[in-house]
Amino acid sequence: MSARSRLPSELQQLSVLIAVNLVDMVGLMLVLPILPFYASDLGASPERIGQLIAAFAIAQLIAAPFWGRLSDRYGRRPALVIGLAASALAFLVFAYAHSIWLLFLSRLIQGAGGGTTGVAQAYVADTVQPKERAKALGWLSASTNVGVVLGPVIGGLAVHLDRAAPGLIACGLCAVNAVLAWHWLPESRSGLGSHPRDRKPVWHAAWQVLRHPTHAVPRFVWIYGIGMLAFSCLTSLVALYLKEEHGVTESTIGYFFTYIGALNILMRLVLLGPIVRRVGEVRAMRLGAAALILGLLAYPAAGNLWQLVLVIPLVPIGTALLFPATTSLMSRYSDPAEVGTTMGVAQTYAGTARVVAPILGAIVFQRIGHQWPFLAAAGMMALVSVLAFKLQGLAGPSGEYPVAMGPGARAAPRATTAPPQ
Repeated sequence: MSARSRLPSELQQLSVLIAVNLVDMVGLMLVLPILPFYASDLGASPERIGQLIAAFAIAQLIAAPFWGRLSDRYGRRPALVIGLAASALAFLVFAYAHSIWLLFLSRLIQGAGGGTTGVAQAYVADTVQPKERAKALGWLSASTNVGVVLGPVIGGLAVHLDRAAPGLIACGLCAVNAVLAWHWLPESRSGLGSHPRDRKPVWHAAWQVLRHPTHAVPRFVWIYGIGMLAFSCLTSLVALYLKEEHGVTESTIGYFFTYIGALNILMRLVLLGPIVRRVGEVRAMRLGAAALILGLLAYPAAGNLWQLVLVIPLVPIGTALLFPATTSLMSRYSDPAEVGTTMGVAQTYAGTARVVAPILGAIVFQRIGHQWPFLAAAGMMALVSVLAFKLQGLAGPSGEYPVAMGPGARAAPRATTAPPQ
């Protein structure tokens, strides 16, 4: 099939996936901002509320590789639809939760259903040509950011209708989303059932990342995971930092998050594709790491709010380049039969980072100094840069990608020329 004849099909599949991802994120963010208020009404302490928020991430990081393996074996669409159905159930429990433990149950089911992020990324890898993959992954990420903006607005309006209304609306959105995904989202995996079923356990792939960190796919997973650790240090503390250092209040903090969200959307929708086409995925990843380092260093260096407004774009620029480019490279270097598993493993490491970063960042913020979490995160990103600049030689002279996470791996034919170094 020619590239021209494939293009409409790719765009149609990607458009449906982006719409599904957007609606799913709207549902999640519709209830997340009001979770602390519901929990507080049920007598939860601040510590218990923190555990409620963390429960989602813990369930997500555990479930992610299993969703990936399921999608490799039975297809991306069934995994996505089951995940959406699980989210619908979770929101229904949330709507009628009359105890803290039901809220915990809701969060755990939400996290398990939300573990399909890697499946969505694998769907993009299946359907989009390698040279356009980073841009497509950026679009998918942009839809997440749009959902982050829209969800709290809808939730804030829904809460005035009835206490159960936000949960019920989120449940309805996910249920409709699951039906639409089943009918309108075509299966992206070809040759289902043709791959051997005597694969190693799913956690073997996660272990290989630790065992062989210098191999191609594990290196990209490390870049992704450490990058997420550094970024999560920033996101978990930025509101508190702005309050303590610049006097930002509850009534004005929303403007900063709206500004950051708009920059994220702009970068992923408009600028990511042209930059990747011009410099390639590897250089885009390196540029993203460099921009994120500068942004993390600039936060504590800004002397006032106006200076901060000027340097804030460095972080959205960095993340918009770093994460989609790394994910795209990860998919290109993976065994075609294990792309879903690889993406799931990457989400497990990223999820672990999202759990650990707020805890460690808060300790450093409180006990050492307000600027030190940002400086430590910049140090983490320096490590990412070292990994990103040691990528020469991953693609062999025979035009093949090394695909497995350990030694003795077979190689898969490469779809395109090697990424520019």
